[in-house]
Amino acid sequence: MKKHPLAKLDQRYLWHPFTQMRDWLQGEPLVIERGDGARLWDARGREYLDANSSIWTNLHGHNHPKLNAAICTQLDKVAHTSALGLASGPAARLGQSLVKLANPRSGLSKGQPRLAKVFYSDDGSTAVEVALKLAYEFARRTGRARKPRFLSLDGAYHGDTVGAVSAGHIDLFHKAYSGMLFKTDKVMSPYCYRCPFNKAKPERGDARDTRKCKFECVDKVEQRFAARKKRGSNYAAMLVEPGLQGPAGMIAQPAGWLRRVAGIARGHGVQLIADEVMTGLGRATNHFFANHDEGVQPDYLCLAKGLTGGYLPMAATLTSREVFDAFLGDYAEFKTFFHGHSYTGNALGSAASLASIELLQAKATAAKRKKLANNLRAEAKRLWGLPQVGDIRQAGCVLAVELVRDWRTREPFTLAKQAGIRVCDGLAKRGVLTRPIGNVIVIMPPFCTTQRQVKKIFAALHDSIDETLNTP
Repeated sequence: MKKHPLAKLDQRYLWHPFTQMRDWLQGEPLVIERGDGARLWDARGREYLDANSSIWTNLHGHNHPKLNAAICTQLDKVAHTSALGLASGPAARLGQSLVKLANPRSGLSKGQPRLAKVFYSDDGSTAVEVALKLAYEFARRTGRARKPRFLSLDGAYHGDTVGAVSAGHIDLFHKAYSGMLFKTDKVMSPYCYRCPFNKAKPERGDARDTRKCKFECVDKVEQRFAARKKRGSNYAAMLVEPGLQGPAGMIAQPAGWLRRVAGIARGHGVQLIADEVMTGLGRATNHFFANHDEGVQPDYLCLAKGLTGGYLPMAATLTSREVFDAFLGDYAEFKTFFHGHSYTGNALGSAASLASIELLQAKATAAKRKKLANNLRAEAKRLWGLPQVGDIRQAGCVLAVELVRDWRTREPFTLAKQAGIRVCDGLAKRGVLTRPIGNVIVIMPPFCTTQRQVKKIFAALHDSIDETLNTP
C-alpha cells in the first residue's frame, strides 16, 4: 500500500516532539482527520479509541457541541486582542471562574492561602515559568531567601522552557541542556513501587496499598530543608505535581504524603508551586484540583492542558493577593512583573475554557468521572494475570501500568528494548491509541468514555502485552 499523501508531507517537512525521527521516517504515521467523543479516525478511515486524551489534554471528548458552539460564538466577535494595555471580557470572566473554582468553601486545612489573581500564558511550561519567576522575585523582595533556589522531586518534569527544565530532574530529557540551566535541588520521590525504604515484597496490587515503611520519603524532604537552612539560605519555593508525577512514570503518591510535605514547606516559610497541568481540572483527583484531596492550597497553581477542554493552547497561573501586592508600586520603581506572551488571555481560548469549566461543574460530568474511574479500576484487574505487569496505579481518571520482566523481581526492561513503545504499537493495531512513558503504559481517556469502550481498551492492552512481551 502506498503511503498516504498527508503522511508523505508530514515526513518530508515536520519534526515531531520527543520522537526519534529516523524511526518515524521508516513507517507510515497515522494521520488523524476527525474525532467524536472518545473516538478518532485517521485519513484512511480507520477508527481508534483515544486512550490518552490526545496527550492528556481532552477532558470532555472530541467535537463536543458545547465547546464548538462557545468557540464559534466568540469567533463571530473577535478571535484575539492583546492583554498588553487592553482588557478582554472572556479573559476577565474566566479569571473570575478560575478563582472561584480554586477556592472551595470547605475541605482545606487552616492557614492556607487564598488564590486571588490569574496570569495567563500559553501552555504548561509557560505556566510553570510564570510561577518560578514570581516566586523567585517574591522571595527576594520579602527577604525570605537571600539567594532564592528551588526544590523539586527526583524524576520531576515541569515543562520544556529553560526555567521549567531547570526545575526538572529526568536525565533523559534534561541532561543535554545542563549547561544552559540554573541549579535546583531535588529530593526523593514517593515512588512506593521502587522505594528503597519499602520492605513489602512484590504483590499483585498497587504498591501503595501494601507498602511497609515509615514515610522515610517525607523525612528526606525535612532533611533537605534543614540542610538548606544550615547553609544560611532558604528555598523560594518547592514544586510538586500533586497526587501524581506524570512524565516521571505516573508515580501516584501515597495518601498523606502531600499534606505532610506541604506542612514542612510552610514550617520553613517556603512557598508551594503546584503543577496541576495534568492532574488538575478533575483529571487525577476527586475534587477539581489534586491539592484539595489533602486539604492543601498552594501559593501558585499552574494549569494548562485540559483548561480549554483540550481544544486550544492556553494556560493560567493563579496566585495570592500577597504575591500580587509585592509587584505594586510607582511606575518609576519598576516593580512591574516583566513577563508576557503575545496570546495572553486569548479570547477563543477563554471562551472554550469557560464552556469547559461549566461542563466540569455539571452533575452529569461528576457522574461520568466517577463512573470512568470505577470502570478503569475494574477492567485493569484482568492485567494482573500477566507476569510482565509489575504495578498498576491509579489516581482519579488516570491509570498506569508498569511493565517489568517479571513481577516477582520488579526487574525493569531496558529502555533500549522499547517495551512500552512496542506494546503501544500493538494497541494501535487493535484500535486503541496511547503513548508510553518508558515502560509505563498510560491509560487516560476522556471523561465521556463508556464502559464498553473501557473494556475494549483493556482487552486490547492485555492482548498486546501478552503478544508483544511473551512472543520469542
